[in-house]
Order: sequence, then structure tokens, then C-alpha cells
Amino acid sequence: MKSFNVPEQYRSPLVSAIKQKRKEADKMKKDFSPTILSIGSLQIVLARHFGFCYGVENAIEIAFRALDENKDKRVFLLSEMIHNPGVNADLIARGVRFIMDTSGNMLMNWEELNSDDIVIIPAFGTTLEMEQLLRKKGIEPTAYETTCPFVEKVWNRAEKIGKDGYTIVVHGKPKHEETRATFSHSMVHTPTVVVRDMAEAQELAAYITGAQNPDDFYTRFKGQYSEGFDVTKDMQRIGVVNQTTMLASETQGIADYLKQVMLQHYQTEPGAETTRFAETRDTLCYATNDNQSAAQGLLDVPADLAIVIGGYNSSNTSHLVELCEQKLPTYFIKDEACLESANLVHHYDWHNHQEVSTPQYLPQNKPLSILLTSGASCPDALVERVILRLSELTGNQEHMQEVLRDWHR
Repeated sequence: MKSFNVPEQYRSPLVSAIKQKRKEADKMKKDFSPTILSIGSLQIVLARHFGFCYGVENAIEIAFRALDENKDKRVFLLSEMIHNPGVNADLIARGVRFIMDTSGNMLMNWEELNSDDIVIIPAFGTTLEMEQLLRKKGIEPTAYETTCPFVEKVWNRAEKIGKDGYTIVVHGKPKHEETRATFSHSMVHTPTVVVRDMAEAQELAAYITGAQNPDDFYTRFKGQYSEGFDVTKDMQRIGVVNQTTMLASETQGIADYLKQVMLQHYQTEPGAETTRFAETRDTLCYATNDNQSAAQGLLDVPADLAIVIGGYNSSNTSHLVELCEQKLPTYFIKDEACLESANLVHHYDWHNHQEVSTPQYLPQNKPLSILLTSGASCPDALVERVILRLSELTGNQEHMQEVLRDWHR
């Protein structure tokens, strides 16, 4: 796989050494067991896969190249390039300005832009409508486009099955940048509707089978269907694609469920399995799959708690938290500063969308075992800083130096 020119401040000698040794021992990536770091009385159980994915590294390389190549021009990001506050802060420090927030709200006057400006498209992609607006300004949106290739793969798959006469069901968060972009690209070719989760998929199924009054659909799914959508006609042939950062198992579960609904509804029709439902299993992102499978591998190891690192608005990171908290206390932090002391942690409650503080989060027992992973937009350097901070808080700084020496040999 291609390697990228990512700024050195995001790299970690320790994490790079660990990842390289694991890669050499498991070239086919079939082993999802974690790496265990014994740091005195502290045991860090590190996920097999975590951190920057292909799409994120690609986006970072392009964004910093845009800055280097346009030192005499104003450089803007359409919205957050990736959901990591540290990386976005670094770009702002280099002079980048954000045009919109992650929900699509304007942070500046659109009229401020002119044809001499550089606008970087984020890794999530953008809508066709936004591309058109930029071109009207004389700005070519593809000049420094960082859209993840795996997001584009979803668009291409949606386009193909849409042209084959299937309606697209997008599993995603309706307000997320990537889902908005996928929705925009899909509805050009075919009727499209967004479902947030299995509960909404089950509601959608009631309209497929006729169990629910079709008139209710337009209120219940307001803002989640394409213009001119006819629920009585457009749900007769469907295919499911996803926002690539969703839980892969949930996307597959929704696809399997809707497929069974279609087969039962059209059970007397020969060949319904292929004519009524399009197979789209290949749109699941490899990095999302690997990171989530690695999180499952973490949970096979007995531990006292889990720490997940990433931006608080990162969808893929929140799903890692969701997996871990099913089994043990889990703290979602954005950086090492959240670990204020051994007795106080500041972390994100993704259920209620707020940062909270928890005292006495580190058990007093020794040895202490902590599961550790991070989202796809989290730099490896940040993971190393969290490990170092945990070694400090548990009085294992000297042992940490031994670990660093061992892995750097």
C-alpha cells in the first residue's frame, strides 16, 4: 500500500516499531490479538489496528502540500479535513481558514471567497451542490481534493446499482459530512433514503411491506430522502451502502435484515434474491473493519478499563467506544491532557454529547491493565503520549524507558 508524506510530529517511533513488527508477523492481517506492553505494574493492551488510515494520511499529505505550494494565496478548508482537533489546529496555525463547521453551518461569508483562493475538500468528500458553488466562484474543487478513496468507492457502487434500477438506502448519520456527500452523489442517479440505525431500518421495512401508511413516511423521514421520492414505488428494488465510519456489523445487519424483508415480501417471485436486492457488501471500509475487529480482539483480554483516543466528533472513534463500553469502564479522551491526574479524567460522554469528569477512574490494584485504541484520525504520536502519561500517573516512568529501548532495538 502507498506510503504518505505525513508531518513528522504525527509519527511515533514506538508505535511505528510495534506496527511494523506486527505487520511482519501477520502479513495477511488475520491476527486481531492485541500487543501487550508490560510497563512495571502497568499493562497496556494495545489494539492490533488503530490510528491513521489510508484516507486520513492521504488527506493530511494533500492538505500540507497545498499549503507549501500556495504560500502566496489564501487556503481554506471546506470543513474539518478529519475529525481530529490537533491536526485541525495545526492547519489553522499554518493559516488555513474553515468555511463551514461539521454540520454544514457557515463560519464565514461565502462572498469572501474569490477565484484566487485555494479550497481543500475534506476526507469525507462534499456534495455535488457544493462543488457547483465553488466552480461558480472560479475555484476548482478537485485541485486539492482529499476525499477518501473508500468513500468514493461507496459513491461508485451507489451509482452503478442506481443505474441498474435500485433505490439506495444509506446507513449513516444524516447530518454527518460523509453521509450528506454520499446522499448527494447517489440521488443524482436514483432515489435515495438515509437510515441512522437498525430501528430506522425496521421502520423503513414497514413501508416496504405496506404495514405502515405511506403518507407517514414523508414526515417520519423528513430530510432523509431525495426529492420526488415515492415510497410506494421506490422501495421495490433496493441496495444498502454506508457511511464508512459506521459500525460495520450494524451496516451488514441492516443489509441482511432488509434483504430478508424483500425476500419475504416477494417470496412468490422467481429470482427475487437478486432482482429485488443488490449485493453491496464490498462497500465496507477496510480500516473501519480492521479497527473494529481489533477492538473486539482487545476485549478478549481481561482488563480494568479501556481508553479510546480520538476527536469527540469522530464517528468511527465513537463506535470503538461503543464496542468497548459493552464490557468494561471506557473513557473517550481527545489527548493526554484529559488524564489530569491518577484520580481525575476528563472524557466525552458520546451518548449525551458532552465532556464529563470522572474521579477515581484508575483502580488501585496492581498490576493495572488498560485496553488502549484510537480512531482512524488519531496520530500515532498522540497514542504514545497517552501511554507515557499513563506510565507517569502509575509511577512507572523508569519502566517506560525500558519499553522504549526494547522496541527501538
